[in-house]
Amino acid sequence: MAAACYEVVMSLKPPALDPALAAVRSTSGYPEPFRSRVLPREKRALGDPLGLTKIGVNLTTLPPGKESSMRHWHTLEDEFVFILEGEVVLRTDAGEQVLTAGMCAGFPAGSTDAHQLVNRSDQPARYLEVSNRDEQDGAAYPDVDLTYQQGEDGKPIFGRKDGSRY
Repeated sequence: MAAACYEVVMSLKPPALDPALAAVRSTSGYPEPFRSRVLPREKRALGDPLGLTKIGVNLTTLPPGKESSMRHWHTLEDEFVFILEGEVVLRTDAGEQVLTAGMCAGFPAGSTDAHQLVNRSDQPARYLEVSNRDEQDGAAYPDVDLTYQQGEDGKPIFGRKDGSRY
């Protein structure tokens, strides 16, 4: 039975995709000292290889002791996370709550209720991240000296709250 399933997975053609075959990204655009707080997380872009341009979909694996991001909110992008395996602590302005497999959370664009996932367990957590893509999006980070905006070339620009760049 397992061999037959393997053959089916290997023969998938778009619009289908085996997430295990998606390229792994273990990088972060964050400058230090923030980069080391999130790495080594693993992201697999699932929408890109299928040609999706209006939404982004990542399958993310967050190791024990790591943070998904700095606590933040987006100006123009909605975000949605769905926990597939393990557990994470969702941190928002309202406090903390544990999310486990099968739970989800959503963050509307422009809501200043900043959010972050933290893996405080001893096992990796896996979740889907879904968001719209907006070239004009920016983000605010209330807990750290960090700002984000997209540059004209589409690359992220990280700065300090005084306006200087990292």
